[in-house]
Amino acid sequence: MRLRQLLEGIPHTGEPQDCEITGVTSDSRQVEPGMLFVCIQGARSDGHSHAPAALKAGAAGVVCQRDLGLPGQILCPDTRWAYGLLCGNWYGNPARQLRLIGVTGTNGKTSVTCMIKHILESAGRKTGLIGTIHNEIDDLVLPAKYTTPDPLTLHSMFHRMVGARCEFVVMECSSHALDQQRLAGLQFETGVFTNLTQDHLDYHHTMENYFLAKKKLFEMCGTAVLNLDDAHGCRLARELALPCLTFSIQSDQADYTAKDLRPAADSTRFMLVGKGQIARVKLPIPGEFSVSNAMAAAVACLSVGLTVEEVAQGLCSCHGVAGRIEVLPTNTPYTVIRDYAHTPDGLEKILEAMRPFTKGRLLVLFGCAGNRDPSKRGHMGEIAARLADGVILTSDNPRDEDEMTIINQALEGIREHPDTPCKVISNRYDAIEWALDHARPGDTLVLAGKGHEDYQVLHGETICFDERQVVAQLLEAQRKRREEGQNHGTDATTGDC
Repeated sequence: MRLRQLLEGIPHTGEPQDCEITGVTSDSRQVEPGMLFVCIQGARSDGHSHAPAALKAGAAGVVCQRDLGLPGQILCPDTRWAYGLLCGNWYGNPARQLRLIGVTGTNGKTSVTCMIKHILESAGRKTGLIGTIHNEIDDLVLPAKYTTPDPLTLHSMFHRMVGARCEFVVMECSSHALDQQRLAGLQFETGVFTNLTQDHLDYHHTMENYFLAKKKLFEMCGTAVLNLDDAHGCRLARELALPCLTFSIQSDQADYTAKDLRPAADSTRFMLVGKGQIARVKLPIPGEFSVSNAMAAAVACLSVGLTVEEVAQGLCSCHGVAGRIEVLPTNTPYTVIRDYAHTPDGLEKILEAMRPFTKGRLLVLFGCAGNRDPSKRGHMGEIAARLADGVILTSDNPRDEDEMTIINQALEGIREHPDTPCKVISNRYDAIEWALDHARPGDTLVLAGKGHEDYQVLHGETICFDERQVVAQLLEAQRKRREEGQNHGTDATTGDC
């Protein structure tokens, strides 16, 4: 592609001589002769400092937002924004041939995007998906590194989706991606807001900054779908200057409301009511918050032209998402659930959802992430001790932090409920083993925080850790011990659950 074509639609100065460009990158280590290097300032490194090296490696030009005094430099006001447009131009702007639906919010993004994809495909609409667990191009499943990919990867997937004849793309839009302008140049037919609760304050610093990052999605949307059960959803409904459709599981003030909720251990029945429309839904996923997710997906699909009958039919055949209220196969007299709940709100919702269907004790095993917002750790501990009958406190992804420092911060919240038994085992594998050994008939054991993740980050190293496999291995070992008639004990540090 010629340089002038690549720069189309991007205000700039200092354009070098037009030439053939062999690729675009923001990583100086990937520069090859003839490529265009984009200087982006990150939290730890500034691409501008690598521009000379990129030119030495053969870059045909460098895009920068301050004068570096280099030959071949192209100045533009915002290189993050420019990079998104450059990547779109490089692939021929495939997103313009797709109908985009974006979903943002603290919790529920993965479930809502998967529900939307399922509903659309149930109605015969070929759909791609971009999200936390994986990416999907029609039936092809691809691994995902980030919730929202970098612009080059993103537009590459759009290109493949056009080639696969997808009509729709539904994608998770993280606050980081919105703040970093990874979605620059995109136009969404519909943007969905699920909720906003405390998370990522290590990055955004304040809830207001976090909210404003989420709000950026709706600057590039034709229609907004908003949750009126969330205070920030109500704020968006007041502030946005674009058509809005609202949903609720509580309020008749919303355009669409879930009525007559009838929860069961493996499903929830409700009536989808709104705008002269009504449909019965049996959602094969438990939990009131799952109904909220279903309503978000339903209204998003209605906004792009599906009928209420098509939406209801799709919801009735939805299946759960891996690591979201996932009941693990155990063949035990107790239930083991893994869930991605890693925020105070997420932990509260999963425990509240499981309480009505727990005949014995409700036990929760959880940890808090390292190198992330420490202010939520005590809050999560308080929620766990208040809502569960027993807590097993362990590690999540400590990353570079000391595990016991993180655990002690969570313990501060647990100590607010001294009558709730708490077991501290920092090694997550050992903690799960202890929990399985001490679970009783009728109990529900919630493994919170890891969800779909099949790894754990410890002291800067990433190790394999899939809780579905871990539980299966431990239960098999437990079975063999019983057959051998051996007693088994574990080292413990604090009280019994």
